[in-house]
Amino acid sequence: MTLEVKNLEFAYKKSPVLKGVDFSAEAGQCICVLGKNGAGKTTLFRCLLGFLHNYQGEITLDGEDSKLMSARETAKRIAYIPQSYAPTFNYTVFEMVLMGTNILTGRFRTPGLQERKEVGKTLELMNIQRLAERGFAELSGGERQLTLIARALAQKSRILIMDEPTANLDYGNQLRVMRQVKELAKSGYLIILSTHNPEHALLYADLVLVLKKGRALMFGEPETVLTPAAIKEIYGVNVELQRVGTQWGEVPVFVPDI
Repeated sequence: MTLEVKNLEFAYKKSPVLKGVDFSAEAGQCICVLGKNGAGKTTLFRCLLGFLHNYQGEITLDGEDSKLMSARETAKRIAYIPQSYAPTFNYTVFEMVLMGTNILTGRFRTPGLQERKEVGKTLELMNIQRLAERGFAELSGGERQLTLIARALAQKSRILIMDEPTANLDYGNQLRVMRQVKELAKSGYLIILSTHNPEHALLYADLVLVLKKGRALMFGEPETVLTPAAIKEIYGVNVELQRVGTQWGEVPVFVPDI
């Protein structure tokens, strides 16, 4: 699975939001998208997901123009994981994940035994099988996020787009979610996620896309892109990039000017 974005531009009522965005990615990569609020991250995701069609430029999936794909065809390739979700009913985790199979079963068929088996496998993959009969509303923030990821996996799409998957999570759940994201990328998924934490990009991303005022300011490997000068330009703060020795080897961290 490959994704290529060429000279992407989008405007709401003649107010430009994206301006000449270019990047490409392939299966097995985790791409972190960084930028201040209003930089264009959400609009970029909406274009990739096929929610917005009146953009200029080109988005291709495995060489095919996404504008020519139906919503169903796009959904078979790309799944979306929101940062939060509040269902009307307190569905169980199993039922929530089973909903992800709807795109595969067709309009007039309900999920059957095969889909239920696939849900079981997906819960095991995400290591949340113990939560199968728990109500979604009863879960912690981290458990909810893992459930939403599992629902996307049940959709069988190979590209996963995640809108700030660690937003509002405590430190431990942030790490658990990001570790699982990295493992999914290693297993062959193409993952594109937005984050406000540049250290997540340093530790878990293969590539980083920085947006500023709708433009692709930088795109490349984390330690090449995320320099102290770049952090200053993006967020307006001074940091130093240090490498810290741990029992798992050296890891890069940002040390802010306090």
